[in-house]
Amino acid sequence: MRLRDAITAASFWVATVMPLTYVPVFLLGLDSAFTFSLFLGLLVVNVVALVVGHEYPGSRST
Repeated sequence: MRLRDAITAASFWVATVMPLTYVPVFLLGLDSAFTFSLFLGLLVVNVVALVVGHEYPGSRST
């Protein structure tokens, strides 16, 4: 059970910090296939992290 809790916590924090990685990609521009693919890949990783980390107990105020 502790491994699951660790994965949930890590996913929550990855999902929280991940949008900061969008800034350099936007500064490079989405005009090439590489940067657009990079952006889509980051977006997919962020969505997966959001789904896995949404049950993290620290994400809800009581």
